[in-house]
Amino acid sequence: MSRSREVIPLQRKVRARQQGAGQRHPGWIAGYAIGSAVVTVVVALVSAILAYAQAIGDEAPKIKAALTDAERNTAPLAALRTTIDDANVIVGGLQRGRARLGG
Repeated sequence: MSRSREVIPLQRKVRARQQGAGQRHPGWIAGYAIGSAVVTVVVALVSAILAYAQAIGDEAPKIKAALTDAERNTAPLAALRTTIDDANVIVGGLQRGRARLGG
């Protein structure tokens, strides 16, 4: 009889722990909820970044064409130094001629 008296309180403790376990440890539910929210936010951000990257990629050929046109249109400026040097030679000659004429 003493054995049955020991078993019943022990069974009560086990049942109490089993019943209270679901109520005392709902952390896994919160963990799943927080994890799902984090994954959702990350997916949304990555999707937005990829959309912006695609938009930039779509504009790249237009930008390249504009830069190529700008390079072609400004290529004659490289010869500007030669033109300036030639003009300085001419101006120097004119100044020497003016000085000889007394002017």
